[in-house]
Amino acid sequence: MAQNKTRLLEILKGQPVVPVVAVESVREGVELARALAAGGLRSIEVTLRTPAALDAIKAIVAEVPETVCGAGTILSPKHFEAAEKAGAQYIVSPGATMELLDAARSSDVPLLPGAATPSEMMAMIEEGYEVLKFFPAEQVGGAKLLKSVAPVFPQLRFCPTGGVSMANVGEYFALANVVCVGGSWVAPKDKVAAGDWAAIEALAREASALRG
Repeated sequence: MAQNKTRLLEILKGQPVVPVVAVESVREGVELARALAAGGLRSIEVTLRTPAALDAIKAIVAEVPETVCGAGTILSPKHFEAAEKAGAQYIVSPGATMELLDAARSSDVPLLPGAATPSEMMAMIEEGYEVLKFFPAEQVGGAKLLKSVAPVFPQLRFCPTGGVSMANVGEYFALANVVCVGGSWVAPKDKVAAGDWAAIEALAREASALRG
């Protein structure tokens, strides 16, 4: 199966910023998802960087139905399978291996694989992928790189993640090949740790209006 581009674009086009978050507990994940959704960001990428991630994904899917919950930092077929079993509605990886792509082919859950160079982009096209995570965005060339590859790869669409912030997000939104961006600034670690859901809702509302 090639990339489920239609479903993936439905998710990514729904909002300008996809929050990329790491949660320390199931309850924290649920409350964070609710706050972000209340602010207009109804898709969320929960990264597999903490022991609570998979259980949090499962709880968000069950308790926050207005949220489309994805799983990020997927590095292997084992990660992919675990995220799928937890109920993740889309899968995000920082890069791609043939083993990971093979796992995705047998699943209905869409994969957003990462690519950072023209060679990686060419490889993804050969494998049937046209919607990619551009990571780590700022560190590998940022919006200037994406602008330069647009004429070469007109079929590709990107979700830049890594170093994207309110200070530079406008540079990405100026590009036709950018669908949305991934960002952690809408859920700062100190606000999450303090349970300041009102502040996070306000940040989400600000982000949701960026590309209106």
